[in-house]
Amino acid sequence: MKKKKNRKQLPEVICPYCGKKAVLRPASYLYGEKRIFTPETMFYVCSGYPDCNAYVSANQKNHRPLGIMADGELRNLRIQTHRALREIWTQGYMTKNSTYHWLSGKLALPEKETHVAMFSTYRCRETIRLANELLEERKEMEKKKQKGKPKGETKSHDNESHGTRYVSASGL
Repeated sequence: MKKKKNRKQLPEVICPYCGKKAVLRPASYLYGEKRIFTPETMFYVCSGYPDCNAYVSANQKNHRPLGIMADGELRNLRIQTHRALREIWTQGYMTKNSTYHWLSGKLALPEKETHVAMFSTYRCRETIRLANELLEERKEMEKKKQKGKPKGETKSHDNESHGTRYVSASGL
């Protein structure tokens, strides 16, 4: 009787751009030694690389793809998408988790599918548009609040509560 090997089979990843099989490679294959990656960092790289420059990072533990393969244009768009979303939580409008919850509703996606690494060009552009729209709406709301304050009040920060309070100019 043959013994079964206790190794899990790697998923077959096919390049959506050229249809060739993707191969699991270390980060140094793509970036050389210039970039700082842990030795465990792996990517699924199209076997047509460098002519087809599509790739996606892999989970360090189980080597499953962490998204959908992307070419240079889509990778750049995903970076822009992350920046637009990050702006929402760095401005304090939402937490990171609530931003992704909000986005899943806006894109009509289940939360488990609301990951930028899984997004197409369309979804990235739509996410950037939605994030910019939200940021603009919030900035407009803040302007309206500022206009509604009585003259002589200025915005200051309450160090104990990290909240915003308004004090009269004479109280500064």
